Amino acid sequence: MEPRSLQLLEFPKVLNVLSGHCVSTSGAEACLALSPMDDAGSINSTAQFFRQGQNFAKETGFRLGSFPPLEGLFQYLVKPNNVLDADALYALVQTLGQARTLKEALEIAEKREWDTIIEFLEGVSWPEKTFSGLKRCLDQDGNIKDESSPELYDIRQSIRSLHQRCSKKVRDFIHGEDISRFLQDDFMTITNDRYVLPLKTNFKGRLQGIVHDYSNTGETCYFEPMFLVELNNTMQELKQQERTEELKILTYLTGLVRSEYDQCEAAYGFLVEYDVLQAKINFAEAVKAVAVDVQSGSGFDLRGARHPLLAAAEGGVNPLNIELPTEQKVLIVSGGNAGGKTVCLKTVGLLSAMAFSGIPVPVEKGSVLPLFKEIFVIMGDEQSLEESVSTFSAQIQSISRIWDSMDSSTLFILDEFGAGTDPAQGAALAQAVVDGLLENGVTCFAATHFPALKTYALVTEGVRAASVLFDPSTKKPLFSLAYDQVGASIALDVAREHGFPESLLNKAEQYLLIDGSDSGSVMNRLNELAVSREKELEEMDRIKAKLEAKRAKLEEKFEKERLTVLADVKKQAQNVLKEWQDGKIGRKQALKKLSEARSTIGGDEKPKAEVKPFSFDDIKVGKPILNISWNRKGVVIEKDERKKRVKVDMDGVAMWIPADQLGPVGKKAVQEKVRQVAEKADKKAPKGEMTLKIDLRGKRADVAISELARFFDQALLRGATELEIVHGRGTGALRREVHIFLDGNPAVAGYSLAPEDRGGDGMTEVELV
Repeated sequence: MEPRSLQLLEFPKVLNVLSGHCVSTSGAEACLALSPMDDAGSINSTAQFFRQGQNFAKETGFRLGSFPPLEGLFQYLVKPNNVLDADALYALVQTLGQARTLKEALEIAEKREWDTIIEFLEGVSWPEKTFSGLKRCLDQDGNIKDESSPELYDIRQSIRSLHQRCSKKVRDFIHGEDISRFLQDDFMTITNDRYVLPLKTNFKGRLQGIVHDYSNTGETCYFEPMFLVELNNTMQELKQQERTEELKILTYLTGLVRSEYDQCEAAYGFLVEYDVLQAKINFAEAVKAVAVDVQSGSGFDLRGARHPLLAAAEGGVNPLNIELPTEQKVLIVSGGNAGGKTVCLKTVGLLSAMAFSGIPVPVEKGSVLPLFKEIFVIMGDEQSLEESVSTFSAQIQSISRIWDSMDSSTLFILDEFGAGTDPAQGAALAQAVVDGLLENGVTCFAATHFPALKTYALVTEGVRAASVLFDPSTKKPLFSLAYDQVGASIALDVAREHGFPESLLNKAEQYLLIDGSDSGSVMNRLNELAVSREKELEEMDRIKAKLEAKRAKLEEKFEKERLTVLADVKKQAQNVLKEWQDGKIGRKQALKKLSEARSTIGGDEKPKAEVKPFSFDDIKVGKPILNISWNRKGVVIEKDERKKRVKVDMDGVAMWIPADQLGPVGKKAVQEKVRQVAEKADKKAPKGEMTLKIDLRGKRADVAISELARFFDQALLRGATELEIVHGRGTGALRREVHIFLDGNPAVAGYSLAPEDRGGDGMTEVELV
């Protein structure tokens, strides 16, 4: 996007605030380099990455520590003969250590299914050899360890042994020659890698040896006795061997880094990218910002929008609701000076640029932004005395420069166009510009004081009017927008507020009356009505939010209580079933206890009405009948008087059914007959010969499983060994829930889908233990 427009919107200032939340200079530079993207997929993916990162930081409390910039290190490695020193390698291993800690902390994303963080992790190929080698060879202070190589270990052992010999010889020499009075301190020191004695300068001629240096005061000379010369020469040789061996180790470690150059650079980039993400999270917390998804072709719906720089200030800023539906392309804002028109326009442009750059914006959740590939801004006094360009001329030149570049993917911010010339001609030009913008499908936010442009905004299709509001009593701005109306400029009131001479104001009011241009009373009334409406809307929103919160709490409470009751009933039913299976209680007592448990969630059953007994004689050929065991209707085809059975046609399938398992097609009668059949089955049916059926089609999963649990209890108490569960085909969701229930039921010996001629995958046949 055009840098000049971003500069006018103060976008670089926002980046500067954002960069202040980084823990590294590299992260801060990455923040300052952020720019708007023009692809909705990339913008929304970045927003999703922010939201998941925010959840990660909130859940784990992870905070990234500071780390040094390594760009120079990677540039240095480009030359093949360059060898990294211990300090550079230590900075690298410390940074890689932070990257590994971050990588391990982010692995929680697998469990939480944070897809963008998972993708972020997959982009890192870890430099295992480099990290292991650096950890093995460098200690906590960044020094090369003795164990880095056998040769270095031997050399340093020799140096330590030589140091002990020198210390002993010096002690023996001092005490043997009784020269303590000649020394500033009774210990040796090192100068230029040689062991020396701090000798008082006025005694230097008393002893034989070499003076290597003097102190700053000149009172001490660093004296090497002759007996230390040979030992010091040996020490120099060992030190040279040590440096040679250290260089070999540094060369080896540098080679490891070069061999995994891409992985090291990727791990560092991984850390920098997370530093930017963490800065966004901290920025969002500071200004109460959220990530906003963009939707191509949508309108503006920014709820509670605030200018981020004002939001970051101590005084804060009043939130604005910025609304421009899809069918409207231009919003013209009018109203008095210092009422917030320019802030409104800047907020729209700046929040758009931030959202397109993947930066969270200070709005309420649920806000929506359309996608723009370009943002142009004409704002402020652009006159130039050096170039002999007036404000109006500068505006004309700017519009002429960008006009051919604007289309339906452009957001145009236009502040006070035509204010620097004749009002009538300026208003005419402004209307012509808006007409051209509408023809090209450009989205525009404009501010004006021209009465003609205010009227144009009210009557032109595709254009919406808005006004900044003022307190009717004090005339002070409320920094709020009222839509579909225009506002007065109230220049005289603003002048009075800022101490303008009252005599001049009175004359100005007289000139207005003479000119007939004083529409202040009408505008004031409109402003009063708008303020009143805004207060009513705010109150309604407050009440709505309160009711929604109350409803959410009640729903949450109900769900908790429902789950608690269901769990309690299920536990009671399982206990009753176990007691019955163990022979501790009888069948009737078990049924009674199950009924009491069911009453907890369904209430006590109402007394059943008296039902006329249903007998074999009541069954008529050709009449409808109900198979109570299967709860399915059929038609009587034939009666067997001797065996007291009936042949019934059920949806094309004919079968002989005992008469005591049939009932009339009537709800109350069916309920009574179900009870009678159940009791008879409990008394007469041999175990292993009863098959019961339940139809769960059309029910929600939780209701269906609850009914299935009750059906299981009844079936077990009635001695059934086979069940048929009709769940239908559909999407298969209900079938899966049923099978999950069966998998965890100890009373199930096995189950399978029914043959195709008996329902196929729409029914499951169950064999009980």
